[in-house]
Amino acid sequence: MTPQSSGALTTMRLLAQDRDLRTVAPGEVIFQAGDLGNSVVGILEGEVRIDWAGGRESERLGPGSTFGVGALVDAPHLRFGTATAQLDTQLLEMKREEFLFALQELPMFALEMLHGLEERLGDLKRAGGELSGPPPA
Repeated sequence: MTPQSSGALTTMRLLAQDRDLRTVAPGEVIFQAGDLGNSVVGILEGEVRIDWAGGRESERLGPGSTFGVGALVDAPHLRFGTATAQLDTQLLEMKREEFLFALQELPMFALEMLHGLEERLGDLKRAGGELSGPPPA
């Protein structure tokens, strides 16, 4: 499972205020490849598996991880992977309007999101054998 910093998720929680969280059961699909995306998702508790390339590649994400940010950067956006809960999982979703507000008002949020994406990309490349040795600086 990919360990990630929770800085972006902390910001998402602060902006969420009193909204309800989404709870998903093991095996429940959060979104499928090809679905129209309109939110970034943060994992508060549990575990999510994201399958890529028709299930030939996958990654596991745990608490503190965020995923689906492409939906907020590139609208309209079709999801590239299928996200499925592996355990009882509690999620927090951030829509585009909140995302843009966070980017404008909290510049560190953008860096936290980029850091999370860089970690995940490096993990995927190493798992696919595209990188050898330590991750690039």
